[in-house]
Amino acid sequence: MRDVRWDRLPALGVVALLLACGGDGGRGTGPCTPGAATQLAKNGGDAQSWYVNNPLPTPLSVIVRDANNCPVPGVGIDWSVVAGGGGLSPTHSTTNSAGIATTVDSVGAASPQVVRAASGALPAQDFTVTAAAPPTSAAVDVKDNFFSPQTVDIQEGGTVTWTFAGAVAHTVTFTGGPDSGTPQTSGTFGPVTFTPAGTKNYFCKVHGGMNGTVRVVH
Repeated sequence: MRDVRWDRLPALGVVALLLACGGDGGRGTGPCTPGAATQLAKNGGDAQSWYVNNPLPTPLSVIVRDANNCPVPGVGIDWSVVAGGGGLSPTHSTTNSAGIATTVDSVGAASPQVVRAASGALPAQDFTVTAAAPPTSAAVDVKDNFFSPQTVDIQEGGTVTWTFAGAVAHTVTFTGGPDSGTPQTSGTFGPVTFTPAGTKNYFCKVHGGMNGTVRVVH
C-alpha cells in the first residue's frame, strides 16, 4: 500500500497551478491555457535606424498576454503611423499561437517615425524609428582572407570601389556579375554601379569562405 504524504499535497497544488499558468513561475514560456488579454507589450523592432523610403530590416512585433503572463492567440492588432511618413503592411494583424503579431514598416522621407500598435482597451505601444538618406557610394578594403567592411549599403544606382590591401592575391567575384579577374595584391576594382535594389553577394575565387555583401536600397 502506497504511503501518501499529506503534508506534500499543498506543494503539489502549487506545482499544478504553475503549470496551468505557464509552468515557469508565470513567465508564459511553458504550456498554459490563456485567459482574457490584459497586456500588450513591444516584442521586437523598436528603435531601429535605417534608410528613408525603405522597409525596415526587422519587422515590428508585439506580444499579448493574460493576467498570468500566458501568451494569448487570436487577438487583433491595429497598426498606424502617428508621426513621420511611411507605410505598414499589414495595418491589421492577429496574434499567433505564441501571442505575437507583426507588421512590416516601410519608413518614409520624414524622420523620426512613430508607429502605434493598439488593441481595444489595452494600453497602446509606440515604436520609434529614425532614418537617413542611403549613401551613394561605398569603399571596401580587400585584406588577407576578409573584406572590410564585410557588408556595405548603398542607394540604387550607387557605386562601390574595392582596394586590394593584403599580402596575398585575392579577387572580387560576383556570381553572374562583376569580376575583378586575375588575383591581385594591389590596385582597385571599380567603381562598380549597382542596380536594381536587392542583396548582392560576392567572394574571393582563391580563398573559400572569404565573402562579402552589397545591400542595395531604394
